[in-house]
Amino acid sequence: MTKLATGDRWMSWEGGVDLVAATHAGLPMPNVIVHVARLVHTPIGSAASGMVFFQPDPAGAPLVMGFVSTQPQIGRFFGPKIFAGTPFEQAPALDARIEIEVASTYVGATVTVAGHVLRTRLEDLAAPELTQRPPAAMTPFWQQGLESAASRARLWVDGREISILVPPVGISGGPAAVFAPAGIYAR
Repeated sequence: MTKLATGDRWMSWEGGVDLVAATHAGLPMPNVIVHVARLVHTPIGSAASGMVFFQPDPAGAPLVMGFVSTQPQIGRFFGPKIFAGTPFEQAPALDARIEIEVASTYVGATVTVAGHVLRTRLEDLAAPELTQRPPAAMTPFWQQGLESAASRARLWVDGREISILVPPVGISGGPAAVFAPAGIYAR
């Protein structure tokens, strides 16, 4: 059994829709992250929450970046408690509206944040698989959950479809386009 450092460094979720992608071939890091859930539970409360990053010009500043939540205190929780020690630790918390759509043939997320609307759609979902991953550099927490990898992903920003390239592995160590119906991160 793994012992965790403290009792307040965990989160769980329901209805996770996660996309990590690049808008150009050859980028050293993805410039698209839409990683949100219908309901995220933390020791301080529960709300629709997640993380977004969209940097259309890889040499410029991100258009939008930060932890997103419908409850500001929950958005502020993620950096110091879950992502401490990573580049995400100091990411801002942004108020957002988050909508998750789960249909028989696809899932999608719409995040309205900082004057922008990011919408994803993940299609051709594989059967759910139970996952368990140990801590890693960008994800310094234990991960457990259910995941259904998508073989097709789409992204719209402010109503315009953006061409994306989805790598085989995302920052979590699993699929880069995935429906995660339930899961937990714990440090």
